[in-house]
Amino acid sequence: MAEQEEEYDPHEHRKEMLEYPTNNIETFFNLIKGCFGTGVLAMPEAFKYTGMINGIVSLLVLALFATYCIHVLVRSQYALCKKKRVGLLIYSKSMEAAAEFGPPVLRTWGRVMGIFADFFLIFYQFGLCCVYWVFIGKNLKYVIDVYCAEKQPLYYYMLALIIPFCLIMCVRNLKIFAPFSMVADVITLVTFGVVFYYIFSQLDANFNDRPAVGNIQGYPLFVGTVLFSLQSVPMVIGVENNMKTPEYFRKPFGSLNTAFSILTLSYLMVGICGYWRYGEDIQPSITMNFPPEEIMAEVIICSYCIAIFVTYGLNAYVPINIICTSYLNPKLPEGTTDRKKLIFEMLIRLGFVILTCILATTIPLLGIFISLCGSVGLSALGIIFPGILEICAYWEEEKTRPNKFTFWKDMGMIILGFAGLLTGLYSAILAMIEKLSSEDY
Repeated sequence: MAEQEEEYDPHEHRKEMLEYPTNNIETFFNLIKGCFGTGVLAMPEAFKYTGMINGIVSLLVLALFATYCIHVLVRSQYALCKKKRVGLLIYSKSMEAAAEFGPPVLRTWGRVMGIFADFFLIFYQFGLCCVYWVFIGKNLKYVIDVYCAEKQPLYYYMLALIIPFCLIMCVRNLKIFAPFSMVADVITLVTFGVVFYYIFSQLDANFNDRPAVGNIQGYPLFVGTVLFSLQSVPMVIGVENNMKTPEYFRKPFGSLNTAFSILTLSYLMVGICGYWRYGEDIQPSITMNFPPEEIMAEVIICSYCIAIFVTYGLNAYVPINIICTSYLNPKLPEGTTDRKKLIFEMLIRLGFVILTCILATTIPLLGIFISLCGSVGLSALGIIFPGILEICAYWEEEKTRPNKFTFWKDMGMIILGFAGLLTGLYSAILAMIEKLSSEDY
C-alpha cells in the first residue's frame, strides 16, 4: 500500500481534470489580488485595537502562523489524495477522507465533517463579499457626498451596486479573472503610493505618542482583522487547486511563500504608518481619512473600489462552486440538460448577490464585519481543520502515524483555533451591539 502511494502522484493526475489551469504567474497574481482586499486598508484600525509595538510583534507572529497553517493544509490534502488515489480533493472531501483514514472514533463522522467544512467556507466567503459591498458603498458615499447639497443614506449607494455585481457574477471561468486581477494589482500598488503620500505629507505625530499596548478587549478584534486580511483559505486553496504546476506552490520561493511575504510586509507598513499618522481618528478604511475634496483622493478611492469589485467576483467563485457542485447538481433529476443546470446556477449567483446586499445594507459595520469573518471563518478553516487533517492524513499505518510532537502540535492548533473562534465571535458581537446602540450609528 505504501509503495503504491509513493508511485501515485496526485499532481500528475490533477492536470487532466482542469479545464482552465493557471500558470505560476497567473497563480501569483490571483493570490495577491484574492488576499489583497479591504483588509489591508483596515490594518491601521487593527493597530488601534492592540497598540503599536504589540501590533507589530503580533502581526509578524500571526503571519508566520497563518502561512504555516496553509502549508499544513496543502500538505495534508496532498497526502490524502495519495491515499484516495485521486488527483484532487476539495476541502469538504478532504475532511471526509480525513475521517476515513483518521482515528476510529471519526470514521462515521465523515459526511458531517464535510458539511461543516462547506458551511464555514460558504460563511466566510459570504461574509467576505458583504465586507466588499460595505467597503465600496461607504467609499463611494465618502467621495460623492462632497458634491451633494444633501447627503444621501449609505444604503442608496449600496443598492445602486446590485446590477454591476450581478453582471460580474455571470463570469463563470476563473481564468478570465487573471488579466483583471493583474490590472487590479496595479491599482492596488498605485493606491499604496497614495496612501503613503497622505500619511507622510502631513505626518506631525510623534511615534512614541502611540500606545505600545492597547486594551486587552480589543485584541481579539485585531486577531480577527489580521486573519481576515492574510489567511483567505478558500481563495488560496481554490487557486492552488487550479494550478497547472501545483508542485511549485509550496516550494521555499514558490507562490505561497512569495505572495504571503509581500502581503505581510504590506500589511505591516500600512498598519504602522496609518496608525502613526491618524492615531485614534483612524477610520475602518484608511481611505476615508483622505481629504474627499481633493481630486487625487477621489480618483484613487474610486479606482480601488473597482479593484475590490473584481475581487468580489473572484471570491464569490468559491461558494457558488461548492453550492452547485456539491448540493445543487446531485439533487437535480437524472437527464437534466446543461442549459437547465446553467439556469439554476445563474439563479443561485443572482440570489447570492441579493443576500449579500441585504446583509450589507442592514448592518454596514465594516471593521466589525472584517473581524467577525476572520475570527470565526478562518479560525475553523485556517487553524482547526488543518490540524485535524494532518493528524488524520498520517494515522492509518503505524509507519506513517504522526509522531508525538506532530500530534500534540496539531492538538495545540485545534485548541488555539477554538479559543480564537469563541473569543473573536464574542468580541465582534459585543462590539456590534455597542455600535448599533450608540447615538452615532
